[in-house]
Amino acid sequence: MKQFIVVSYDIADNRRRHKIAKVLEQHGIRCNESVFECLLTEAKIKKMQARILKLADEDEDIVLYYFLCLPCVMKRESIGKKTGFAPELVMV
Repeated sequence: MKQFIVVSYDIADNRRRHKIAKVLEQHGIRCNESVFECLLTEAKIKKMQARILKLADEDEDIVLYYFLCLPCVMKRESIGKKTGFAPELVMV
């Protein structure tokens, strides 16, 4: 079963930021400059987190993972450009 997860980051170094963004681009959709929506299995989440952990500097950077249940995902709202997963894809 897939889990909906929002990943947000603040990375101090440009090179690390670029590498972490590349990892996230392989796993989800960029919704904002430093926010990604991902729809992944538990195994893929763990793999993604392990790759990010190797790249991030725990003394300077922050990466936040928000695990959302389906009812919470369906309640999300946005204005402006349409980004992120379409609701019908999240229900898979």
